[in-house]
Amino acid sequence: MADQSATIIPLSAVEPDMIEALLDRAFGEDRHGRTAYRIRTGMDWLEALSFAAMDEDDMLVGTIQCWPVALIDPKGRAVPLVMVGPVAVVPERQGEGFGIALMLAMLDAERRMAADGAASLAQVLIGDADYYGRWGFSSAATGGWRCPGPFEQDRLLARGPALAAMPAEGMLAPWPTE
Repeated sequence: MADQSATIIPLSAVEPDMIEALLDRAFGEDRHGRTAYRIRTGMDWLEALSFAAMDEDDMLVGTIQCWPVALIDPKGRAVPLVMVGPVAVVPERQGEGFGIALMLAMLDAERRMAADGAASLAQVLIGDADYYGRWGFSSAATGGWRCPGPFEQDRLLARGPALAAMPAEGMLAPWPTE
């Protein structure tokens, strides 16, 4: 259940140094070498889908970022996706519902954008199926997808109605800027 004392604000309202410090605490200072970082190299996070969680004392305790990425099919065509993550909560506050509150805020923002006519893109993440499955993320469509670095195939999860039109095979990569 989502933490009732969480205040969710746009991530853009938080100082970048505070975000980086929180991510270092949640994932370690070596986090930049992870495969998810390779997938989104050079991209800026999507402000409309990225949030911060503040606790009852207005302390930053969690963040969620979403990124424009692509699945490059075997013919070299880029199909757009939104990469969710990292979903980060400081270690001493994990298990209190902040991650759930951040996911719900992101999904609500995505629903509102779709209702306003924005394209509803499939979402992808690398994470725990038991945790993210509650929001419809699964590895059912990602068996032929690859990543630019080590990953566990059963942790490559996706969701969304746009999955039906996604290529069965491809490489995840940053969204092409040219």
